[in-house]
Amino acid sequence: MDVSHSLPARRFPEPAAALRLIKPITWFPPMWAYLCGVISSGASPVGQWYLVLLGVLLAGPIVCGMSQAANDWCDRHVDAINEPGRPIPSGRIPGRWGLWIALAMSALSLFVGWQLGPWGFAATIAGVVAAWAYSAEPVRLKRSGWWGPGLVGLSYETLPWITGAAVLSAGAPRGEVLLVALLYGVGAHGIMTLNDFKALEGDRQMGVNSLPVTLGPRRAAQVACAVMAAPQAVVIALLALWDRPAHAAGVALVLVLQFWAMRIMFRDPKAKAPWYNGTGVLLYVSGMMVAAFALRGLA
Repeated sequence: MDVSHSLPARRFPEPAAALRLIKPITWFPPMWAYLCGVISSGASPVGQWYLVLLGVLLAGPIVCGMSQAANDWCDRHVDAINEPGRPIPSGRIPGRWGLWIALAMSALSLFVGWQLGPWGFAATIAGVVAAWAYSAEPVRLKRSGWWGPGLVGLSYETLPWITGAAVLSAGAPRGEVLLVALLYGVGAHGIMTLNDFKALEGDRQMGVNSLPVTLGPRRAAQVACAVMAAPQAVVIALLALWDRPAHAAGVALVLVLQFWAMRIMFRDPKAKAPWYNGTGVLLYVSGMMVAAFALRGLA
């Protein structure tokens, strides 16, 4: 006898699904960038460790987590095609709970950002606005394969880097810090483009014009790698110009290793993009920290 029955709809989110909604694996880049900012500022963290810890928590679990919740809520229809097991389309985050979680975390972000002083609060406002502009209608910059990844790259790398430097030094970061932070944020556009490979089919069906959709996997991978490599090459030149040859050599080494990883990815961009996001991105952020220590020496 064939008996079928359906489980009753949930009233409240499943705790494990709520954690998955805010994607802890995505917190690392902005947390790391904030620490790069702290180090590059040249200011001593002694007596200011609470600013370091609070900033790291704000950049990662709070603001980045909020952005992930907002993105999943706004992408619930796309995710129903690409990844129906995700928390919202699977029903483990029922009703409008995904939206409520994102809004609550937006408010929490602003409250915590206020504790970091005017620089931290201004950066938090910028981060919250960027998160919603990326995901939500009518702006939804995610629809563009150029503007969307660019905004995320600046939000994940440049903004927390500048924030860490400004909060620790209690003032505007030096020009060299701003320039290097901007370069690594621009390069992160390529990282975000490679991240779009996993949503290729759903993006195509829902009219999201990511670079893998508009250019095809191979060409999009080539563009992404060029966008990642060019700013790092500029950073190497700047560090050499600023009389930091050892640090310039360190960044050059991680770039050469990225070229090796890129060659492997080019064999099958669609299949290898997730592998590169684990291997090449680790090398990329390693270069960020090398550059941060170089900048600290210039203070």
